[in-house]
Amino acid sequence: MNSHQQSSRIDYGLILILLMMFVVSCAAIYSAQTTGQYGTNFVIRQIVWYVVGIGIITLFIRFDSDQYHGMSWYLYGIGVLLLVFLIVAPSSIAPTINGAKSWYRFPGIGQIQPSEFFKIFLILTLSRIMVNHHIKNPIKTIQSDFILLVKLGATTAVPLLLIMQQPDLGTSLVLISILLGMIFVSGITWRILVPLFGSAAGLGGLIFYMVLWHPSILEKYLGVKQYQFGRIYSWLDPYNYESSTGFHLTRSLLAIGSGQTMGKGFGFREVYLPESHTDFIFSIIGEEYGFIGASIVVSLFFVLIYHITKLALTTKIPYYSYMCAGVIAMITFHAFQNIGMTIGLLPITGIPLPFISYGGSSLMGNMLALALIFSITFNERHYMFSTDNS
Repeated sequence: MNSHQQSSRIDYGLILILLMMFVVSCAAIYSAQTTGQYGTNFVIRQIVWYVVGIGIITLFIRFDSDQYHGMSWYLYGIGVLLLVFLIVAPSSIAPTINGAKSWYRFPGIGQIQPSEFFKIFLILTLSRIMVNHHIKNPIKTIQSDFILLVKLGATTAVPLLLIMQQPDLGTSLVLISILLGMIFVSGITWRILVPLFGSAAGLGGLIFYMVLWHPSILEKYLGVKQYQFGRIYSWLDPYNYESSTGFHLTRSLLAIGSGQTMGKGFGFREVYLPESHTDFIFSIIGEEYGFIGASIVVSLFFVLIYHITKLALTTKIPYYSYMCAGVIAMITFHAFQNIGMTIGLLPITGIPLPFISYGGSSLMGNMLALALIFSITFNERHYMFSTDNS
């Protein structure tokens, strides 16, 4: 195959979106580190991680749907083993950071969070389960739909329980969002889904009520810690907890609000905000570029989701469609949760903003997700229009 044939199979629209996010990321991280609280140039590190991410895309773009289908359970098994070993590994290999044991430490590389990659492994595995189930059950019944629901739930429950042991609430919520997103496109009848999601919503409302009015019951019977209640209380009334758990939110609201419509301009930061290069990168964007700049970033995510949705609807291969649904659910939840927590719409969970926040594991995981999307155009068009085996 010559270079012209290969170049015609590249998704240049997706490349343009990724390039714009790269520029936004580097500019925002550069401003975030001007306080000098870490003494590290995170922009250079982010560029390195982006280069590594491009290498990941270059490698995985060549795998087609059959290959991803075939390797999914192997990747799932490797991911589970990594999560299990993370729990029992000594602190020299897996240190506890901010109360969570979620990273492996590699000399000369840094810290790698396996759960970031497991999100992708889960998407591939759930897609395989759905494809195989529909092949074996061409005639849908309530019983077959219920069996599919159990398969999807059980497959997600294993890593979910392991990640909750770290503990890592943010990643746990992402896995749940991936599961729910893929259930919606799985073809399971609404006669099962409506009662299921209705019950889940009712349970969530009950728990929220218990947090506000009867927290002692949750502490006694569910083992909920006091600091976890603090996150909810500081979200609902951040200024009453400004000196403790509400500090980040109040500073984030001040930063975004002070940016007003047009922002203060590149590098003109005035509000000090810890961890602003990671979880609160959107606060930097809001302060320096105002409502206009923040809206552009949100629009980038809308364009990205639209692009992936369009591919999901046009592809002729069901596995690709399910795979797209999982990636959409993951990126959408990440973006909505991160932006929502910086403006006080949602509680703070420590979820980074995809492709924008600093973080090697997060960025590599998201680049792996995009590699799956790139592979759709790269491989499917080749099968449709190729006249030889080159």
